[in-house]
Amino acid sequence: MARLYPFRALRYDPARVNMEDVVTQPYDKITPAMQQRYYEASPYNLIRVILGKHEPGDTDPQDFLPAGEQAHNVYTRAAETLRDWRHDRVLAEESEPAVYGYSQTYEVPGTSETRERRGFIALGHLYDYADKVVYRHEQTFPKHKSDRLALFKATRAYCEQIYMLYSDPAFTAEKLIFGASGPNGPDTAPADLAITDEYNVVHRLWKISDPGIINLLLTAMADKKLIIADGHHRYETSVAYAKERSAQLKLPFKQPIPGDEDGSPSVIADGDTRSTLPTPAFPEAAMMMTFVNMDAPGITILPTHRVVHGLPSFSSPDFVTKASAFFNVKELDSPDLAALNTTHGTAFLAATGDGNYLMTPKPDVIAQALKGISPRQAQLDVVQLHSIILDKLLGLDQDTITRLGNVRYIREASEATALVTSGDADIAFLIKPITLDQLRDISLSGDVMPQKSTDFYPKLLSGLAIYALD
Repeated sequence: MARLYPFRALRYDPARVNMEDVVTQPYDKITPAMQQRYYEASPYNLIRVILGKHEPGDTDPQDFLPAGEQAHNVYTRAAETLRDWRHDRVLAEESEPAVYGYSQTYEVPGTSETRERRGFIALGHLYDYADKVVYRHEQTFPKHKSDRLALFKATRAYCEQIYMLYSDPAFTAEKLIFGASGPNGPDTAPADLAITDEYNVVHRLWKISDPGIINLLLTAMADKKLIIADGHHRYETSVAYAKERSAQLKLPFKQPIPGDEDGSPSVIADGDTRSTLPTPAFPEAAMMMTFVNMDAPGITILPTHRVVHGLPSFSSPDFVTKASAFFNVKELDSPDLAALNTTHGTAFLAATGDGNYLMTPKPDVIAQALKGISPRQAQLDVVQLHSIILDKLLGLDQDTITRLGNVRYIREASEATALVTSGDADIAFLIKPITLDQLRDISLSGDVMPQKSTDFYPKLLSGLAIYALD
């Protein structure tokens, strides 16, 4: 059962800040140049909390210090900053619990097509994957999780949402929140907030505080299976944090406290308990999420290309010879994505300093090479690329990639091939995007894909709402 909750969000006061100057892209999409730009945009930009600058003399996180030694680092500064902003009312808590309709209108990169993706922000209960409520689709790395855990413990706040997918052919949320007659229907209520980000994506927010609407929405979501689109590291970190706090508080992690099944009282305004709304058993049992309906239009998945560098004595002819045992290899005049995108089925394009090659699998050979992998995964371009090309032919298994950093993940094909042309990389692999159907099938079957298999566009803005645990 998927349990969702409204919450009293911390939100920036638009009278104190220019909203477009304080919000950011998700922390893991922020380059050093973007970080600096956000720092310069406003003294209240959320970057100071979610991805602050390291300073000389910074200590380890508190958990790793000897008893009695006080931490001083990027995490403690984030917590101090958040406390100061709350004290000064730059960030103020809403007077009533709510969920938030959230839409993003954007142009699909590389095209002139405009789409709108609709969803809503609420708290989602945290589950182990074994509970078969929340499903993942890709692998994660421990280093990224330890960083986010240190930040959560210091700030005790969720400043960013994770992106969850669910299926609802009835479009219940769209009708309740946006007043739309269907998935493509126009919004009938004006948005409370509209922001245009640096990618010209228009983000709009609707506050929904009517307890009747909220309860209808949460009831409609109760039977849904949830798939993590973006935010695997943060989700797994939050589950670990919830279990830790559950043990400390001696409160149940998996089971709701008495009364929670039917909703526990939540004060709507001072002294007014006209309706009941569900709340988590303890604050850490849930985290902030954006829920998007897979059956509605507007979802875009972009490819993430792989660029390999630092290979000793890389030879393009030798690579082609080895690859020919597994793939049909066709030489191209240029790394033309059109040749890739018009090729039916699994295919990818290899760009080297000596030539460019379209590669399509030899089915029987590939099936034998990947016989230990489920058929669902074995047919994926990205799995064949990682398991055969990177691992078997180039000697880069996942541990080696993690340890040596030989692989870069890049959205733009032109940027990937330019690194090869300049001599900064040995070979680039351009791939087609994973489809939504492939992601759904892989996730719900319990399989996982390699890291960076999907690139959902656009990203969810950070700073629209904050879930403070205290």
